[in-house]
Amino acid sequence: MKILKKIGWLLLVVLIALQFFRPEKNVSEEIPETDLIVALNPPAEIATMLKTSCYDCHSNNTAYPWYSEVAPLSYWISDHVKDGKKHLDFSIWETYTAKKKAHKMEEFVEEVKEHKMPLESYLWIHKEAVLTPEQITQLVGWADQQRVSYQEVAKQEQADLP
Repeated sequence: MKILKKIGWLLLVVLIALQFFRPEKNVSEEIPETDLIVALNPPAEIATMLKTSCYDCHSNNTAYPWYSEVAPLSYWISDHVKDGKKHLDFSIWETYTAKKKAHKMEEFVEEVKEHKMPLESYLWIHKEAVLTPEQITQLVGWADQQRVSYQEVAKQEQADLP
C-alpha cells in the first residue's frame, strides 16, 4: 500500500508540473491568401460547414475550448491538430499542386461520406460540428466538383509539359 501512495504522489506532482509546460497553440492573427475559403470563395453554407466542422483541426485557426488549458488534455488536443494539419491543411491550400488538390478533395469526399470526419471524439463536445445527411450531400457535392476541376487542370498541366 505504501508504494501505491508514493506512485500516487509522484503522478500528482507530474500532473501539476505539466500545467506549467504547455504545447504551442495553433492560432494565427490573420487568414492567409493561400487559405481554401479565401482562394475558392465557396458558397456561404459550404464555408460555414468547413469552418464549423473542419477548420479547428485543418487550418491555422483552432478555436480552443476551456479544457484545452488543462494538461494532459492540452497535449492530446495539440497532437490531434498537428495530425489533422499533416493530412490536410486548408490554410496552405493554394500551395498544393492541382494534382495534390484533386487527391485531397478525393480523400475529403471519402472521409466525409464514410462519417470518418469530423472525428467522433471531436463531435462528443462540438455538437455544432455534426453534419446532417443534407449537409454531407451538399459538402460532398461541392468538394467533388472541385476535385473534377483540379483533375482537369492537372491533366492540362501534364499535357503542357515538354
